[in-house]
Amino acid sequence: MSKNRSPVIFFILVFVLTIPFWALSTFVKFEGLPDNLPVTDIGATFVPLIAAAILVYRKEKFDGVKRLILRMFDFANIKKKIWYIPIVLLMPVLYLITYVIMRMIGLQIPTTWNIPTLTPLIFPAFFIAAAGEELGYMGYAIDPMQERWSALTVCLIMGTLHAVWHYPSMIELGQSPALMAWGTLFTVAIRILIVWLYNNTGKSVIAVVLFHAIGNTGRSIFPGGRSSFETGNAVVGYSLVVITAVVVTFLWGKDTLTRFRHINHN
Repeated sequence: MSKNRSPVIFFILVFVLTIPFWALSTFVKFEGLPDNLPVTDIGATFVPLIAAAILVYRKEKFDGVKRLILRMFDFANIKKKIWYIPIVLLMPVLYLITYVIMRMIGLQIPTTWNIPTLTPLIFPAFFIAAAGEELGYMGYAIDPMQERWSALTVCLIMGTLHAVWHYPSMIELGQSPALMAWGTLFTVAIRILIVWLYNNTGKSVIAVVLFHAIGNTGRSIFPGGRSSFETGNAVVGYSLVVITAVVVTFLWGKDTLTRFRHINHN
């Protein structure tokens, strides 16, 4: 079905449909959301799914939209269960290393971890939000893009566009230009890790939704919260993710991110 899909139109539609949310965010305020996110981000996070559903419906009608939504339950695609290790543990481990390094270099972050009382609600919220984004990016756009370009090229394009899409929210949060720059690198690096997991789990959307949600939850409940994680423009945490993405690209190959170099593929 990927031959009937247009990533270009998808990304244009994502940006166009998000404009009303960006406009609303300038005067609709609500305190208490995780990471102090603008309340309009709740709606905006579903825009990629909405854009994908619109485009799928044009070509494949309701059956196509149903198939798109059902990709949220494609656990069966993950044939090699060992991939659940990076899906579930990679980001928490990187956050743990981030905390240790930040403490070692003397950054002012909490010495104790007080788990937020809303933690049981934070993960489901981020899970739903991740589904709203990844059913669009990975459920619709990724396959036709990878048919045309290498996996790394696709990651750089999609990751950059995803980062730019978040800029209004970053500005609304009052992030500095340096933090936004590091956030852009982080978003591109995360996209590399997401595509790496997607390609190695039988193109499983639920795999990347889980990874995305766990990553966002971990950053939100980091000791002291996201603001603590972003101490020093988040250089420590974000650079670790970037380094991880570089290592993954080196080991699994930029063309497909699936050809582990220590395995003979002949």
